[in-house]
Amino acid sequence: MSTIPITHFLYLALILFGIGIFGVLARKNAISVLMGVELMLNGVNINFLAFAKYWNWYSLTGPVFVIFVITVGAAEAAVALAIIISVYRQWKSANVDEVHYLRD
Repeated sequence: MSTIPITHFLYLALILFGIGIFGVLARKNAISVLMGVELMLNGVNINFLAFAKYWNWYSLTGPVFVIFVITVGAAEAAVALAIIISVYRQWKSANVDEVHYLRD
């Protein structure tokens, strides 16, 4: 039984990361930007696991980093959603372009 080459995983991670960057840069809704960031983190996780599988699976360095990134992503999502809800209650909009009014 043959294994899947590492390039397939890297291409998948690149596609996910690219879609995430597009979602962050092109969207104006804060929830869509947050989903783009999560896609970028998932692309990074695929890279960590692919490199861990093909070089040294028994060291558990890759999976530990993946668990750390998932934990940081969950905390980031919780804080970001709290901020988005607060901004929406104040201005009745979740548009990222209108957040610069918070500086005044």
